[in-house]
Amino acid sequence: MIETIGSRIARMREQSGLSQADLAKRMNISRAGVQSWECGANSPSTDNLISLAKIFHVSTDYLLDIDATNTVNLDGYNAHEQSLVFHLLQYFNESASAAYSEKE
Repeated sequence: MIETIGSRIARMREQSGLSQADLAKRMNISRAGVQSWECGANSPSTDNLISLAKIFHVSTDYLLDIDATNTVNLDGYNAHEQSLVFHLLQYFNESASAAYSEKE
């Protein structure tokens, strides 16, 4: 199934533990606006797309499915917090490699 911008927004919103109303409040728009993006009736404006990217810490290219690689923007985090994220990613990569080796 092809993931649309609306389904991508919904997935990231849910992964972030936000309701449509929560996301709308953070963006200073109506809940109906978020709902219309998620159901595909409308698309976010450029300004809203940038806001979504900042809220979810992803690139606008990822939101628009121009680049399928999910990148995380860590600019707002200090060096210690960035290090923790990198350590978590390394842990998950090692766990995935170990699980794959066990299946062989």
